[in-house]
Amino acid sequence: MHLELRALAALQGGAFTRAQAREARYTERQLKTLLRPGGEWCVLRHGVYAERVLLDSLDTTERYVLGVHAIVLSTRPGNAISHTSAAALHGVPLRPHWLSLHHVTRPGALGGRTDNGVTHHRARLEDLDLAERDGFVVTSLARTAVDVARLHGFEDGVVAADAALRLGATRDELTTMLERCRCWPHNTRARGAVRIADGGAETVGETLMRLMVLELDIGVPETQFRVSDGHRTAYVDLRVGRHLFEFDGRVKYVGRDRGGVADRPVEDVLWDEKRREDWLRGIDGGFGLSRVVWADLFGAARKRALRRLGDEYAATVRRFGRAA
Repeated sequence: MHLELRALAALQGGAFTRAQAREARYTERQLKTLLRPGGEWCVLRHGVYAERVLLDSLDTTERYVLGVHAIVLSTRPGNAISHTSAAALHGVPLRPHWLSLHHVTRPGALGGRTDNGVTHHRARLEDLDLAERDGFVVTSLARTAVDVARLHGFEDGVVAADAALRLGATRDELTTMLERCRCWPHNTRARGAVRIADGGAETVGETLMRLMVLELDIGVPETQFRVSDGHRTAYVDLRVGRHLFEFDGRVKYVGRDRGGVADRPVEDVLWDEKRREDWLRGIDGGFGLSRVVWADLFGAARKRALRRLGDEYAATVRRFGRAA
């Protein structure tokens, strides 16, 4: 790829248009060769391309983000990237079922249509609803969280609202946005999600685990609970009374070469986790501790995990009482 076009594509998340390629002195014959099946370039949307080597290197979420950039290059002026597409640009963690469609919103009466993988929404868009990310006009963090909740439901709404708070939105902004959208479809979903949102959740897994703990009806869990013995300090995902809850994402056990964060053999990571757990159980008079993994969050396994968490919490209460 010509250096001029490569530099421009890098500023656009890897995407570029046919017009930009022509401006970089590619001929129609060259474009036809580059875009043939198996060629060096691939089509993202009509008239928008990316290098095949780049596309092949991306995971599903990264491809979704690249698709957002392609939409920006092909959408009409006045549209704002919105819903889960805006969430991607804001850095909100994306759930797999969010990735089937892209979303844009333009000013107008409520309504919308879906064409070629893009849902075009019509809704109010004022300055308070908008932000800029990567040079693109997108819906604000607060508006994005509310829109995701209205579109995908309570659980996904909590994921989005937790992330919005963590990334800098305020609860007042979320509440204000709810009021601005109070007559819109599915606003009740969003209202419930914002009510229990907590920016202390650092991952989707932690959010979903917190929803499980809330379902146990044992109290409101405290996020990022600080534990210290004067020499060592740790932060635990959730605490209710004398019981701690930790989410174990697989990423901590997987090497960096496979997309994880572990920089040591898995046996060493597991041993350190065991020592940390023993320390947590014994500090400050002792805590009970439960661990949750991805497999515990869904389907029949979730029901079994709920029973286990309830039993483990009850054992802690019998041993230490309910006081913190």
